[in-house]
Amino acid sequence: MKKREIFAGILRYLKPHGHLLALTVFSALVVVAGQLLSPYFAGKAIDCILGEAEVDWSALRGNLIAIALSAVAAALFQWVMSFTNNRIAFRVLAQIRGEAFSKLSVLPLRYVDNRAYGDIANVIVTDAEQFSEGLLLGFTQLFTGVLTIAGVLGIMLAIRWEIALVVFCITPLSFFVARFIAARSYHTFKAQTKARAEESAFVDEMIGNLKVVKAFSREDENAAIFAKKNEALREASLKAVFFPSITNPTTRFVNSLVYAAVALTGGLLTISTAGMGAAFTVGNLTTFLSYANQYTKPFNEISEVFSEFQNSLACAGRLFALINEQEEPSDAELPSLGEAKGEVVAEKVSFSYDPARPLIEHFNLQVKPGMRVAIVGPTGCGKTTLINLLMRFYDVDGGAIFVDGRDIREITRDSLRKNFGMVLQETWLKTGTVRENLVMGAPDCTEEEMIEAAKTAKAHSFILRLPEGYDTVISDEGVLSAGQKQLLCIARVMLCRPPMLILDEATSNIDTHTEKLVQEAFAALMRGRTSFIVAHRLSTIQSADLILVMNAGNIVEQGTHAELLARGGYYSQLYHAQFAR
Repeated sequence: MKKREIFAGILRYLKPHGHLLALTVFSALVVVAGQLLSPYFAGKAIDCILGEAEVDWSALRGNLIAIALSAVAAALFQWVMSFTNNRIAFRVLAQIRGEAFSKLSVLPLRYVDNRAYGDIANVIVTDAEQFSEGLLLGFTQLFTGVLTIAGVLGIMLAIRWEIALVVFCITPLSFFVARFIAARSYHTFKAQTKARAEESAFVDEMIGNLKVVKAFSREDENAAIFAKKNEALREASLKAVFFPSITNPTTRFVNSLVYAAVALTGGLLTISTAGMGAAFTVGNLTTFLSYANQYTKPFNEISEVFSEFQNSLACAGRLFALINEQEEPSDAELPSLGEAKGEVVAEKVSFSYDPARPLIEHFNLQVKPGMRVAIVGPTGCGKTTLINLLMRFYDVDGGAIFVDGRDIREITRDSLRKNFGMVLQETWLKTGTVRENLVMGAPDCTEEEMIEAAKTAKAHSFILRLPEGYDTVISDEGVLSAGQKQLLCIARVMLCRPPMLILDEATSNIDTHTEKLVQEAFAALMRGRTSFIVAHRLSTIQSADLILVMNAGNIVEQGTHAELLARGGYYSQLYHAQFAR
């Protein structure tokens, strides 16, 4: 994203907090006024000491009180400004994280499938955090810094324009340093953010598949890959911190020039105007030297803010890129499917994940309500893709799919998916109790219905052996075996009792004895329901009403188990290859 677009996005998030921004600006004005008034009254206090035993005590007392009041006001409103800045930054952080996370639920699955999960998580968690930190730093230091510079110049001009002119002539050097650093920091921080995301994604992938890594003895190879990514991050990080690292010494050099110029010019004025009516007093010189320090300090802070802000902009760019991704077209205005009867028709369906590599072409299918349809074929033939199209996880590129005579693109996705119950080979359980996982699709079910579904899925017995039974907290990465997790997923679908079922290798992680029992439960559940069964073990689909044999995205054969065996074609070859002795 371009910087202009990123700034526009930041302003959009800041707009609802205009009242807090106004309070921040007012607080900054008071803080700067208090900090600028203290040196002024300090100089006036010094001039109250006229000589040995000659002190204007009344004026000195008034100046000291003014110094104390200025310091108290500056400290109080510094706290107010910090408090409001924190509220703005963390409210924006919560809002932008919420929008980024919510965006994931409305993005096409193609977006998630084409990116590493760790990279997406890094954007929502790490990039959002760094964006917020840059925003907070900018609010805290940018306002006060700019106001301090303007205020000091104004007071210097009012008291002695000659010194103000000297300071003003040196000022462009500070702006040049800040601009030079900021211009080069953005691209280095952007490269650092990208390298960090790639490393995070790789670590997430390795942790999630550690068993596979160990099984194939890939530890050394993965260590080498990680070392390469780590080196890339190291180089990017070094480049990213180089320019910020020169901020302090360069700005300190400019600060010293300003201080020396003020001291020299002020000293000469003090000597040359001694005894005159408009003399430049020692108190005035003390005030100007204090202002010289106050004038140069914001340049240090603003330079640091610019460097940090470049990192913040790079992170904001990745966040806004996610939030601005084109989401699935809204279907809120479309009618609902209602409860489906279960008739499914595919007419000349074409689809591919990559336009250069066609997968399904001119696919036709007709399924009557209540039919059990098995889908078999070699890996990559399009079985799971067909399921993705039925559920509208992906939309067809050509042709159409109809449920009960209605094009599924002309009904809401939610109403379509509520009519399907899915049990996949890849199980998923949320972190929560067993009860919460089971009733996810049927939150209004009774305790008896939940237990009956668990019994039917053969999960009740092992649930009771858990420490807290149905109230045991589990997670997808917990101590349950793959088979136990799959039984819970089966029970979850059985509790919903949807009119149509999709079973994608639903019993792949279950032992043979339990599988037989679950298959019996599935047979009862599928009775009268349209069911799609994806299977590699052909022994599990022999009772299907229709078997679709797919290869290279097309149906090459279809019929019952007995018909396909008698035909002696592709299915027969697959079947005999599995059961050859």
